[in-house]
Amino acid sequence: MEGQPYEYRRRPLVEPDWTRFPGWRDVTREQWESAQWQRAHCVKNARQLRTVLGDLVGEEFYADLDADQQRLATMSMLVPPQMLNTMVPDQAPDTQAFYADPVRRYMIPVASDRHPEWPSHPYATRDSLHEHDMWVAEGLTHRYPTKVLAELLSTCPQYCGHCTRMDLVGNSTPAVDKLKLTLKPVDRYDAMISYLQAHPGVRDVVVSGGDVANVPWRNLESFLMRLLGIETIRDIRLATKALVGLPQHWLQPEVVEGLERVARTAARRGVNLAIHTHVNHVNSLTPLVARATQTALEVGVRDVRNQGVLMRGVNATSADLLDLCFGLQGEAGILPYYFYMCDMIPNAEHWRVAVWQAQELQHDMMGYLPGYATPRIVCDVPFVGKRWVHMLTEYDRERGISYWTKNYRTSIEHDDTEALAKQYPYYDPIDTLPEFGVRWWRKQDEAAAA
Repeated sequence: MEGQPYEYRRRPLVEPDWTRFPGWRDVTREQWESAQWQRAHCVKNARQLRTVLGDLVGEEFYADLDADQQRLATMSMLVPPQMLNTMVPDQAPDTQAFYADPVRRYMIPVASDRHPEWPSHPYATRDSLHEHDMWVAEGLTHRYPTKVLAELLSTCPQYCGHCTRMDLVGNSTPAVDKLKLTLKPVDRYDAMISYLQAHPGVRDVVVSGGDVANVPWRNLESFLMRLLGIETIRDIRLATKALVGLPQHWLQPEVVEGLERVARTAARRGVNLAIHTHVNHVNSLTPLVARATQTALEVGVRDVRNQGVLMRGVNATSADLLDLCFGLQGEAGILPYYFYMCDMIPNAEHWRVAVWQAQELQHDMMGYLPGYATPRIVCDVPFVGKRWVHMLTEYDRERGISYWTKNYRTSIEHDDTEALAKQYPYYDPIDTLPEFGVRWWRKQDEAAAA
């Protein structure tokens, strides 16, 4: 009898031994579990990475990293020790193993990772989802009829190479001169609250950035309490990659006690308070991540959910996705929720998958996980929003162009009578197309350059 395509084996979480890295041989557990120590020892460049890894990784990798940071990176480098420690977790890394590591591939991209002919799709844009165009106040995107995105700040404790908000978040890089938030935080928050008070049709607020873990807790708690004072708000979601990248932050007494005050207030007022995090590979899940998650649930957060991103070389196989989902749901207490297809930002083609590949992955995941913990793979189509990957209306597989429809107007389409009748295109990575499609795009590219 043949075995199943995927065989489940329970994998208890383990905190990798950080002392396997030469630069951390003398780091104590007390230091490791300190949020302050973690933030102070983030790795920001090749020189600092070399200090941690020593000669375990060859000079060619550091040169590759420098080349990427100077020419191609859309995000500056910022990796907390917690995140770095989940790369090659079972051994002291060598050059080949570090290159191949899935967490490294999206947290520390290098020049040789990028596609040599198509680093960017011809239709890639720095704000691919037009969130900035839909600002109704600085940092407040009103894209869906009943939901808004509140970007409280433009920094994170860690920067992911594929960040969809690369036009605003983080420091400028040689490749990208970032937009800047101009208002003082207090004025930005006041403008957001005023808009929400004046628009009772909005019931759901995603509080994000950047990452809410970089907002001083007193300021974040004040903003959340003001949201809870608006009677029409029924859902509040806190977006934080730091739950996995810097779980030490969410275990600080000040944060835990403050989160409990917010959660109790939300429960009294019948508001659903949840945390949404961003885990892309099972290796990133450790006992500290599980402890931070459990602590949030114990103090009254209704749910902790994961919104991952589907990326080649990181997690774009059914086995990788199922391993991650079982780790999330069964070991860390985090509900698998979405896997987004990587957005069409510059220099991201080596990560992106084609729609047909995402459809196959959704098919291959079904039936293994509990239904409530089976994530949906979604395509975030510009001007359309999140759509399950099987919801397209037409698909030209040779050219890699899919067409999608929608059932609402965004905040910049109130006067567009055709918005609900249009079909909106989305584009597969060119290197995934048959030869005819690749030739067709080359001709389009040559014509555009002429």
